[in-house]
Amino acid sequence: MIETRLAQTSIVFGLSTIALLISISPAPAQSAAEYRQQGLSLREQERYPEAIAALQKSVELEPENLSGRVLLGWTEHKAGQQAAATTTLLEALQLNPFEVPTLNALGIVYLVDGKLSNAIATHAWAAMLKPNNEIAYYNLSLAFERIQQYDWAIAAAQEAAKLEPSNPHPPVAQAIAHWGNGEVQQAKELFQQAIALDPRYTDADFLTYLNEAGFSQTQIEKSQAVLSSLR
Repeated sequence: MIETRLAQTSIVFGLSTIALLISISPAPAQSAAEYRQQGLSLREQERYPEAIAALQKSVELEPENLSGRVLLGWTEHKAGQQAAATTTLLEALQLNPFEVPTLNALGIVYLVDGKLSNAIATHAWAAMLKPNNEIAYYNLSLAFERIQQYDWAIAAAQEAAKLEPSNPHPPVAQAIAHWGNGEVQQAKELFQQAIALDPRYTDADFLTYLNEAGFSQTQIEKSQAVLSSLR
């Protein structure tokens, strides 16, 4: 009987020791891919500081991974950290100056930050590397419109619309370029095309969301003016 109890005590002690060792053992280190996935998940929840921290860790683990750097730069951009986003994306560009996703992201950061010459140069290079790059042409249109190069803005928006005909953003971009050029009827027709693609464009308040599509506040106000002219 005593031997049985001793044996049971020994088993319990052994199991307790194993459980203790498991509890104090460090968790397996996350891979760069896991940190990237974690960062993306956190970004979708708009938990930007945590997302950036996870993506920074992924870059530390895989510094040559361009996708990881672009994800970090874009997340910094969405968090409103334009200077940090620019630095991150320029570092990615130094690794490969021919990588179109890096150029697209960097060009958008420049556009939103008001660095229009840089935005135009970056997106022009991206369009040269990938002629069917609707992102580059669309953002070139917005940049050219802001420096009042309306004919160039119209041409770029036309190319973007040709490459992505279901997207209402290029027709609106083209509409405000015509508006700036004094071509009111063309502006109205283009805006009607955008409405046909997305009826929400009949709502002036909805147009404020265009800031997420690269429009400046002035460009949003121009789009609202074109919409008002339809009534």
